[in-house]
Amino acid sequence: MRRCSSLQLKISTDRIHYLKFILEGYDSLATLSTINSREGLVEIRYPPEVKKDLTELLNEIVPDLVG
Repeated sequence: MRRCSSLQLKISTDRIHYLKFILEGYDSLATLSTINSREGLVEIRYPPEVKKDLTELLNEIVPDLVG
């Protein structure tokens, strides 16, 4: 069984859908789950081998996530 790493983020509540849309555009990069939509708390699960790519992507879009 393949193990995934995870990352929890707190983002603007109105940007959860945006992050989900972006991640879905990258096949096999990561999946997004909403932990608490009122607080903007989300969890990203990803295979360890894509950590660098995911980190680069998140660094690029962080201004769009904190709105």
